[in-house]
Amino acid sequence: MKAFQIKKYDKEAGLILAEVPKPSIKDDEVLVEVHASGLNLLDSKIKSGEFKMILPYQFPLTLGHDAAGVITQVGKNVKHLKVGDQVYARVADFSIGTFAEYIAINEKDVALKPKNISMEEAASIPLVALTAWQALVEIGNIQKGQKVFIQAGSGGVGTIAIQLAKYLGATVATTASEKSFDTLKSLGADVLIDYKKEDFENVLKDYDLVLNSQDTATLKKSLNVLKPGGKLISISGPPTPAFASEIGARWYIKTILSLISSGIRKKAEKLGVQYSFLFMRADGKQLQQITKLIESADIRPVVDKVFPFLQTNEALQYVESGRAKGKVVVKVR
Repeated sequence: MKAFQIKKYDKEAGLILAEVPKPSIKDDEVLVEVHASGLNLLDSKIKSGEFKMILPYQFPLTLGHDAAGVITQVGKNVKHLKVGDQVYARVADFSIGTFAEYIAINEKDVALKPKNISMEEAASIPLVALTAWQALVEIGNIQKGQKVFIQAGSGGVGTIAIQLAKYLGATVATTASEKSFDTLKSLGADVLIDYKKEDFENVLKDYDLVLNSQDTATLKKSLNVLKPGGKLISISGPPTPAFASEIGARWYIKTILSLISSGIRKKAEKLGVQYSFLFMRADGKQLQQITKLIESADIRPVVDKVFPFLQTNEALQYVESGRAKGKVVVKVR
């Protein structure tokens, strides 16, 4: 089968199209014929080696975290899925490789594809929707009437997080360029801030939760819009010692992460707010909940562009450009 791989960490080099063996499955896995794969900035960051300290992959490495497709084989211990099922998933760390014609995925990371969307739309969903779910539901415990600030509303995570926060009953603020305002209003955003003209720090006050996806300066400013007891959840870092414990990192990595996150943690503590770093994880049960919200039209996919599989490098470059509004997908089959 064909797969797009890297042979070493390299920010500038492209992915290599390789002919590789079709995966064999373990007893608790399903083999999925990939019809479409979603692209994420995480793919680019892994390619460049940005996460090699916490995700030390071996080479050659097939990239890709999101897939939608059809099950062609099931392991003997698989209970809830069968051959022919249309499914989607964010595959687990160290099992990635959706930029390929087939992938083996653990049953616990897979959910049935929503019936009312295409394979390409389904492939756009898992990583960003699970990120939003784990931030707003699992960590944030958002309640009706609370106020949520979601940065970069027109991005992949932003477009889904706005809809989920609105579904949960929150008032939603976001930053974007003015040309995206109509789309973001249609997704449920209440307060729209043109980041080119306004500073959100001067507009927002007494928010319950901020979902940060930007740089360190933006992260620090985000503390100032939260009320005491509020939560700052960052998906762009810096990672914390708590995160290092979650992934079972070695002592020296815990020490490094403790040092690089000490500044923001101290500032948060002084202001009486909670700082968390979220590195989302695969979770088929949460994805099943998201499927229900898609089928009830409470959440809809936002896909910017679909590229042919052989143009996966061009698709990744488009993601890296920061111009995408919503998600970028490659059509594999």
